[in-house]
Amino acid sequence: MTAPILRHLDELRAMTAPWLRAGARIGVVPTMGALHDGHLSLVAAAKKTCDHVILTIFVNPKQFNNPEDLANYPRTETDDARKVARFDIDALWVPDGDQVYPDGFATTVSVSGLTDVMDGAHRPGHFDGVATVVTKLFTQTSATDAFFGEKDFQQLLVVRRLAADLDLGVTVHGCPTIRDIDGLALSSRNLLLSDRARTTAPRLHEEMEEIAAGLSRGEAFAPLREAATTRLLKAGFTKVDYLDLRAQSDLRSVSDTAQPARLFAAAHLAGVRLIDNIAV
Repeated sequence: MTAPILRHLDELRAMTAPWLRAGARIGVVPTMGALHDGHLSLVAAAKKTCDHVILTIFVNPKQFNNPEDLANYPRTETDDARKVARFDIDALWVPDGDQVYPDGFATTVSVSGLTDVMDGAHRPGHFDGVATVVTKLFTQTSATDAFFGEKDFQQLLVVRRLAADLDLGVTVHGCPTIRDIDGLALSSRNLLLSDRARTTAPRLHEEMEEIAAGLSRGEAFAPLREAATTRLLKAGFTKVDYLDLRAQSDLRSVSDTAQPARLFAAAHLAGVRLIDNIAV
């Protein structure tokens, strides 16, 4: 059944008010649309956990530091509604811009520490935009639970931190990365890849697995990273923003896997920026 598409806050509040009175668990799946199987896995997890589920679609201008990137971001609302229909969720929250950022909006939510590295360093202001819109979406939907993919692991930690620090009463669930059969992590940005670039894109994950294998053999991280970066550039990637080994708990830089760690990558291919991470 196709869920209703709500665009105004009074409609959303009218829907959630009786759920709140009943003490129901309200799950929210925040997205920017262009839904793929990774998003749908979050919806499935929310349905298993919560009494009611809201999927949000809002291309948030505050988390884009490149206007061209914002303009090119895929927008596929009709197709998104069709994809999610089989899950029988309660609503799609697709707010008009003024429902999120009304005239005079002057507040920014900022999380320090976790946002100083990787995407925070390469995309100034990005995580302030993420933190601000997520806080808005949590309060607008009256969420008790929220579902995010581990592909954006840094984002997941940032959201968990803000939810705890601001006493939002939202449990933030991290769900496993979903990949295509060739290993490429599913992402809405994959739609922007040309056919040729799409055949090259899985090399990012392959090189990350190669580094992980080297670490498991006791090899040093720095030369593994240098060799992988060289191979990626030879394969057609134009720039590697980072290949970082970091503590899973707080994103501190580490040089080995003596503690739970993750390998993080961001690289550019044919004008598209791809990110990924794996546990090591």
